[in-house]
Amino acid sequence: MNTMISNNEQKTYDLGYKLGTLLKKGDIICLTGDLGAGKTAMSKAIAKGLEVDEHVTSPTFSIIQEYMGRLPLYHFDVYRIGSVEEMEDLGYEEYFYGDGVCIIEWASIIEEIIPKEHLWIDIKRDDHENIRKIEMKATTEHFKNIIEELKKI
Repeated sequence: MNTMISNNEQKTYDLGYKLGTLLKKGDIICLTGDLGAGKTAMSKAIAKGLEVDEHVTSPTFSIIQEYMGRLPLYHFDVYRIGSVEEMEDLGYEEYFYGDGVCIIEWASIIEEIIPKEHLWIDIKRDDHENIRKIEMKATTEHFKNIIEELKKI
C-alpha cells in the first residue's frame, strides 16, 4: 500500500490528472472512501487527464456515464447497486474488458466481480486538518509504475 497526503484540492486534482495521462486501454481504477472524501473530484481529474472535454458528473442515478477522450471513459458509481446481478444487467463485462478505462466509485460494493488487474485507491479525509490520505494499491507492474510517477507530484 502506498500512501500520499493531499492538503488541498489542487494536489488531489494534480494526482488524478497525472493518473489520467498514464492510463491505457483496459485499465480499471477502483475508488473507495466515505461520502465527501473526494472520489468524484478524483474521477473528474482523471477524466481531464484522459482528455475528456465534457463536464464529468457523478453517475449516481444512472450508475454509469460514458465519455470520449483519448480513450473511452466508463465512469461507474455503484453506491446504489444492491447486488452483482444488477451489474450483470448493465452488461458490466463489456465495459470492464472493453477498449476504454473504467473508474468505479464505491468499488468495494462489487469487489467480487472486479478483474484482478486494477488500481485500488482509497481516499480518507481528515476534516480537522483538511487533508486527504490517498492510499493506492497496485495489482500489476503497470500500476506500480504509475504509483511511482504519482509520488513525484
